[in-house]
Amino acid sequence: MRSITIFFDRMVQRFLPDAFLFAIILTFAVFVLGIIFTGSSPIQMIDYWGSGFWDLLDFAMQMSLIVVTGYILASTPIIKKLLAKLSQLANTPEQAILAVTFIASIACLINYGFGLVVGALYAIHLAKRVPTVDYRVLMASAYSGFLLWHGGLSGSIPLLIATPGHFLEDSIGIIPVTETLFSWFNIFIVLVLLFTLPFFNRFLIKSRGPLQNTDATSWQSESMTENEAEDSVDIEKLTPAERLENSRIVSYLTGILGLCFVIYFFFKNGFDLNINIVNFTFLFLGIIFHQTPRRFLNSVTSAVKNAGGIIIQFPFYAGIMGMMVASGLSEQMSLWFVSISNETTLPLFTFISAGIINFFVPSGGGQWAVQGPIMVPAALEIGADTAKTAMAVAWGDAWTNMIQPFWALPLLAIAGLKVRDIMGFCVLILIYSFFPIAIGLLFF
Repeated sequence: MRSITIFFDRMVQRFLPDAFLFAIILTFAVFVLGIIFTGSSPIQMIDYWGSGFWDLLDFAMQMSLIVVTGYILASTPIIKKLLAKLSQLANTPEQAILAVTFIASIACLINYGFGLVVGALYAIHLAKRVPTVDYRVLMASAYSGFLLWHGGLSGSIPLLIATPGHFLEDSIGIIPVTETLFSWFNIFIVLVLLFTLPFFNRFLIKSRGPLQNTDATSWQSESMTENEAEDSVDIEKLTPAERLENSRIVSYLTGILGLCFVIYFFFKNGFDLNINIVNFTFLFLGIIFHQTPRRFLNSVTSAVKNAGGIIIQFPFYAGIMGMMVASGLSEQMSLWFVSISNETTLPLFTFISAGIINFFVPSGGGQWAVQGPIMVPAALEIGADTAKTAMAVAWGDAWTNMIQPFWALPLLAIAGLKVRDIMGFCVLILIYSFFPIAIGLLFF
């Protein structure tokens, strides 16, 4: 195992380009594959690419705000103290790995955006508590919790098919979450990953290679440094505008207004912890906890530097998705897996095909729009379990996120790392996680 870990880590360190170049390579790969396998002309593929290029603008803004608002909240004194307190659960590198994997997994089961931010921020504080921990493995462990998101409360596919009016309702009706999220096969997969993944990651830290710059103290990223200096202002010398900027009353009133909406939202909608309400809550808690608008805005200035990768890369993934869907390439991939499936194996092959398509369509809801109309009729025709087939798409989407930089970008931005720093370890996490997911889909 040590040799395998060293091999993947060194290969990734040597050959995996920056996440932006990874998106560029995928763009050209899909462009060529679309021409070869779908008969689309180069001009048509360019049209599909350009037409879809801006389709993820809303989502890109959401993910940028996840990074920004998470950073803002984490830089407040009260949250720093809380995370530092939680980091006391670990006194050794092994304990740090166990703690961050478990906490990140639980957080991602609650909400994927919340889990990404919490995992990264908690890892940073653990690194300060245990500076000898391998920072790369620590962040890979934090990211590994994201494996569980689509089997949790924010899973877009199971929630969608449980909602009246979804686009496949005429075929499969309404499938309640008792048959998806709270089915025995999903509970098995979640519990096995939740309680074994921390120990697998702990094993990774023992089997990594003797590479340089692996401890937390060697990474001089902005996220690992803090400016503990308090703002000292002389109120008497301030102009009226500056007094507003340093007024606690302004921050408290603004923050209370926002939190009133959060309370009303949950009262009206129940525990609907979607990405927008997570961002909204983080933002207004940050305003309150920073106490003055000036401190808040100083934090915003530092935070937005971390969102650059998301802003520039997500349009390229939208273009890739546009080519995949409009050319019919994603449909051809799905149909091939259907052709080799039977009643028992369809969920497994659906999971594998979803994992492959997730490289090019890295969005749970978007992927279901692509694969759902293919996999659901196939399941009905051969008598396979439609709920399990739907969850197979969900788990395939979550599975290859481990080696698809799209979702790692918010965590990497907060951590101050590049994709190659964690991806060698994530490859091994991908290989390990295949087995409990496959067993759950085949035998439960």
